[in-house]
Amino acid sequence: MGRRGGGTSPGVFILLTHFPGSLKWQRSAARGSSRLLAVSWASLTPKREIKMFTSKKAAVLFILTSCLLPVFSYAADDAHERDADKDRSVQVGPRPFYLIDKMSPGPLKRKLEQCSEGPFRKTAFSIGHRGGGTLQFPEHTKESHEAGARMGAGIQECDVTFTKDRELVCRHDQCDLHTTTNILVTPLADRCTQPFSPAQFDASGKRIKAATALCCTSDLTVDEFKSLKGKMDASNPNARTAKEFLGGTPNWRTDLYSTGATVLTHKESIDLLRELGSQYTPELKGANRDAKLQVEAVFGSQTAYAQAMIDDYKAAGISPRLVWAQSFNKDDILYWIKNDPDFGRQAVFLDSANVPAELPNAAQLKGYASQGIRIVAPPMWALLAVDAHGKIVPSQYARDAKAAGLDIITWTLERSGRIVEEVLPTRGTPSPSFYFQTTLDALHNDGDLMTTLDVLGRQVGILGIFSDWAGTVTYYANCMGLK
Repeated sequence: MGRRGGGTSPGVFILLTHFPGSLKWQRSAARGSSRLLAVSWASLTPKREIKMFTSKKAAVLFILTSCLLPVFSYAADDAHERDADKDRSVQVGPRPFYLIDKMSPGPLKRKLEQCSEGPFRKTAFSIGHRGGGTLQFPEHTKESHEAGARMGAGIQECDVTFTKDRELVCRHDQCDLHTTTNILVTPLADRCTQPFSPAQFDASGKRIKAATALCCTSDLTVDEFKSLKGKMDASNPNARTAKEFLGGTPNWRTDLYSTGATVLTHKESIDLLRELGSQYTPELKGANRDAKLQVEAVFGSQTAYAQAMIDDYKAAGISPRLVWAQSFNKDDILYWIKNDPDFGRQAVFLDSANVPAELPNAAQLKGYASQGIRIVAPPMWALLAVDAHGKIVPSQYARDAKAAGLDIITWTLERSGRIVEEVLPTRGTPSPSFYFQTTLDALHNDGDLMTTLDVLGRQVGILGIFSDWAGTVTYYANCMGLK
């Protein structure tokens, strides 16, 4: 950087030396070029030229460097990503190999088998859902993010909610502390919106009332929140004690790493992901109306809450190009587009449809585009269908979204359990497996996860996919040359 014809560019040198507040940027921008900072202005400029350095020239140079500052700032972000990627090897682990082995024979299986030796690199196609190690690590914790980054997630998620003292924290819901942390067995249990209530059983032992609790981030200060430990998201409806309530982890997940995980504030997640060399996808969570304290009482309005999330990235000096802000609330997306267009440009509008009948039609998708929305993010079932030959193919929604000029991100792979044991038994029932509800007739084995991923990646043409186990998507993306 800063080289022209074998020499040092004065414009760049002035930028580095006349903005003392940007020392952190200077270190990043000049990484590998420490001699640049060691050279003084005097040593580069003859004395007679210094005398000619008038106030008018100084003003011109100030304007020039001020205009160039955003460009160099973006370059610093890119350099940080490259350096982080270069310094950290990606380990996809055994799961992708297991899934490929389970695939039915065919060209896709052969192609994926040929990539077994790697190399594997971080990829933005692999988006760490609640960190990306969530299949085995407590969600939204330092440990889940580190696992996701190690498995190559190039973008990682912090679901954003708030404490009663107006700090933003990473949790999937304003009121999920009773299932995702140890709060019920700490002195903070009495702060919960609804304290633990044990299960009740009749004389024959039949349960007549499930155990319940409701503990919200807004019940606590940020310091109190930080004293908690993350655990796997689960609860035991048969619990007679608070300790028993903390159990219930599905048998296809594990408590092996649920040993006191580190919960994160939003600002801490930004610092961590910068260190890990990942991009950012914060989701502004909607208010839980069962909580004692509501978002309006803390921030004054929904828009102030939406702005607070963006402000954390501005304060940290994060380029908008590295931030993929999300929300299920279209008003949040439109607010960012209008009031913070640099961040709104790649804001992600999440689709909350639970069944195909709730999906937007072609006209509605074109309406999104006309409002400035560029990226939609439906659940992955919305993008898939099964054709007359029993093959997974892009859905009508997927074709309509592309026709409207919208980019697509989708969610969530590795969240439904095993295909044969957990997913297929739901076929034909009133509650089919959520993420596979449109493709159950085309599934046969665990390897069909890779088939599903391939249709999404190469036929639908998604930008990326959230996953609870980033290594699976990282392997696929690297094999197919997806960045």
